[in-house]
Amino acid sequence: MKNVNTFVIIILGLLLLTSMSLFTIDQRQSAMVFQLGQVVAIHNKPGLYFKLPIIQSVRYYDMRIRTLNPVDPDRFITAGKQTVLIDYFAKWRIVDARKYFTSVGGDEMRAQTRLQQTINDGLRAELGKHDIHDVISGERDEILTRLRNKADADARKIGVEVVDVRIRHVNLPDEVTASVYKRMEADRKRVASELRSTGAAQGEQIRADADRQRQVIVADAYRDAQLVKGEGDAQASTIYATAYSQNPEFYAFYRSMEAYRESFDHKTDVLVLEPNTDFFRYMKSPKVAK
Repeated sequence: MKNVNTFVIIILGLLLLTSMSLFTIDQRQSAMVFQLGQVVAIHNKPGLYFKLPIIQSVRYYDMRIRTLNPVDPDRFITAGKQTVLIDYFAKWRIVDARKYFTSVGGDEMRAQTRLQQTINDGLRAELGKHDIHDVISGERDEILTRLRNKADADARKIGVEVVDVRIRHVNLPDEVTASVYKRMEADRKRVASELRSTGAAQGEQIRADADRQRQVIVADAYRDAQLVKGEGDAQASTIYATAYSQNPEFYAFYRSMEAYRESFDHKTDVLVLEPNTDFFRYMKSPKVAK
């Protein structure tokens, strides 16, 4: 029985020793083997590896891409001496675990602080050569490409690769934004005033032109009406003359009848004439006056 217990203890000890001697690495990791505080091996490929138990220890590093995302936007000055707030982010990952450990002690916060300082210095240098228009739209891609290359060259010294750098927002400081909005408002008011003045002037011009056209149309219509009236009077005179020439006495009689009707149109009309006047000749006798 004692031998059995001893055998079991030996087996358990061997299993424990084996488990302490084995470690695995997946495709997302890199492992660094330490012996008495010194790096003795680095494994980058996934698989099963051995180490000396108790004497050696393993430290894992995540090789996946990470995001550097500053909490607050940083202030920068453009070539036009204009202060802007830039909110950016960067993508980075560990490519050399040994350098990463020896330079920043494998501390992710120290690595991100170093990267942020590097990117800020690069942005400050690039913005000092360009104005805000280039940063927003003009040469934005070229500026970010140069910034990424410079940041990556410095990051390689600590075993890190800068995959990408992107600008999320470009804003003006609050004290500058208020003055910019006031200037924009003043410009909009000035443009609106100019448009109103231009519209009023054009309105006056249109009304003056309409009045002139109205006067021309009325004058042309009056002229045409006078022409038509003159032609009508001429035709009427011709007809009267023709009728008079055919029977002058009847024409004189008709004109006298018209004169009587117009003279005695109302009962209150009064006409003072001598009885023997020629005006009453057809009242005296309906016969033809000789």
